Amino acid sequence: MTTTTLAVLVPLLPFLGAAAGLAVGRTAPGFVRPLAVLPTLAAAVLAVLVAVRQGGNTVIDAATELTPTGSLPITLGLHVDGFAALVAVLVGVVASCVQIYSTGYLREDPRYPSYAALVSLFTAAMLLVVYTGDLMVLLVGWEIMGICSYFLVGHYWETPEARSASLKAFLVTKLGDVPFLFGLFALAADAGTFRIDGVLSAVASGDLDHPTVVALLLLAGVAGKSAQFPLHTWLPDAMAGPTPVSALIHAATMVAAGIYFVARLLPVFAASAAAMTVLAVMAAVTMVGSALAALAQDDIKRVLAYSTIGQLGYMAGALAVGDRGAAVFHLLSHAAFKALLFLAAGAVIHAAGTNSLTAMSRMSGLAKRIPDAYWTMTVALLALAAIPPFAGFFSKEAVLVAAEHTALGDRPGVPAGAGWTVLVAGLLTALLTAAYALRLWLRTFRGRGPEAPDHGRQPIAMTSVLWVLAVPSLGFGLSALVLDDWFDGESLLPTLTTAVLGTGLAVAGGAVTYAVWRSLAVRAVPQPAAPHVAHPDAEASLVEAEALHLPHPAEDPADPGRALLGPLYGPAAAGFHLDALYRKFFVRPVLGAASLVRFLDREVVDTYVSGAAGTAKGLGWLVRRAQTGNTQTYLSALLAGSVVLAIAAVALANAFAGA
Repeated sequence: MTTTTLAVLVPLLPFLGAAAGLAVGRTAPGFVRPLAVLPTLAAAVLAVLVAVRQGGNTVIDAATELTPTGSLPITLGLHVDGFAALVAVLVGVVASCVQIYSTGYLREDPRYPSYAALVSLFTAAMLLVVYTGDLMVLLVGWEIMGICSYFLVGHYWETPEARSASLKAFLVTKLGDVPFLFGLFALAADAGTFRIDGVLSAVASGDLDHPTVVALLLLAGVAGKSAQFPLHTWLPDAMAGPTPVSALIHAATMVAAGIYFVARLLPVFAASAAAMTVLAVMAAVTMVGSALAALAQDDIKRVLAYSTIGQLGYMAGALAVGDRGAAVFHLLSHAAFKALLFLAAGAVIHAAGTNSLTAMSRMSGLAKRIPDAYWTMTVALLALAAIPPFAGFFSKEAVLVAAEHTALGDRPGVPAGAGWTVLVAGLLTALLTAAYALRLWLRTFRGRGPEAPDHGRQPIAMTSVLWVLAVPSLGFGLSALVLDDWFDGESLLPTLTTAVLGTGLAVAGGAVTYAVWRSLAVRAVPQPAAPHVAHPDAEASLVEAEALHLPHPAEDPADPGRALLGPLYGPAAAGFHLDALYRKFFVRPVLGAASLVRFLDREVVDTYVSGAAGTAKGLGWLVRRAQTGNTQTYLSALLAGSVVLAIAAVALANAFAGA
């Protein structure tokens, strides 16, 4: 079987699994789990075979015209280079782990068949984005992921949090997708083709007439999809969905699509210094802001969500300084430890039997009860904090090295200011990342909250996946020694300067956090037992918490985040009130305009319509009253009318004669 055929089967198998799962999910429930796991697992194996055959330094191109158009044909094509091959392996492996994990996590969920089918469709859409060679086909996969995220985030639609989160995720990403669509059209119009290789050739020959406009329009879509400032606010709220979905969205699909898109078309963005500067500033604000917000969250999944936003900022920063190899390397490394973090958090939730314990202030006694989650999450947090030799150290250092080279002017064509912006923000974020990572570990596994009832051992489908993902979280960074050919031939090894600065700041952030926690833990007061909430992914209400005298997260005395952030704690916990600003400047004006339109429709338009109908009805009543059926009445009316007309005619004649 040719490599091209294998590559075609990679996105096709999960798509067929999704279609079959939706078709037989209710009639043959015994086939649901095999249809969820086996096609995705087979796609992962085929993706590995494609990567092995591709070799990293060759490009696989194949295309057939999908439909003729008046000017720019749309093709169904493949473009598999080293980046695409590695990202496809990542998507297949993480999606397989999520599907296997979900068989245990959602084994009692009555909507598991539709959930599993949507996860398969989600996976197929991302693989289509990764392998396609045509921008319009890429857009199809891009939008399918959007609708899949809407349904999966809203899986627990009975809860208002899930309903609002799914709607918010859909609308905010669509806000970026509209200019993204116009950017694709403008790019194709300038390049004369939708083919990605044709677009890159046009950029190389200088045929793009409006590179800045095109790049900025495309960046709007990337900001929405990859949760970059200012369109990042949907991602923390998306935690209302099942935890395995969070792992899939944060690690391998959806948010990874925007970063991968910029990496694929980096020459388009590099053609505009203004666009690269905007991308650098966006990445810097995203990194620092999300790290501060993560340090103030009490919900473990929201901490991880803001962590994802910050790590995506690192990737965007690497792209802003012109190094797509470092960006994709961190994308791959981050996928492993972030999927592990979310799935380990899911094990915590599953062990407690209630999602009220996603609040870290209400956790205790978990290290001994769920040792698999404890040890694997420890590995993942060390990788997140970029402690050597864990994977995150090597990939984050690759980003900092790229920023350092650009700041020193070693990368022509990229503004040095972009390099300094990314470098300073990256170092500050390294300090904050280690702080919130250690804070999460301490409060989750060493906290003094109420101990939840023991719900027994974790299913092996869940614990085995955790250990599988722990391997790349620990050792993937070492692949920087041997995978140069897969990343444009550039070295990904750290330098002494950035390694010392980055690691030193991370150690300092962890040490200060631990010292503050120790001082606060002495004064912490044990809390009463947490309420049991039957629904596995619905937070306990504040009413229940107050009735049981549980402390509000903002009042938790053992939180080192409050001491570290000081006056920034409140704004950071609220996401710096961006949602409030959007509500004030965008949502309220739209609602006001809608109310005005409704008023005009009801009070003005309906009044005229009702008046016209009433007039016609009144005239009809008068005519009907005049129809008496008496001939003498009709003749009398005719005679009276004739007399009136005659008098009127004489009067008019006299008037004209006098004039």
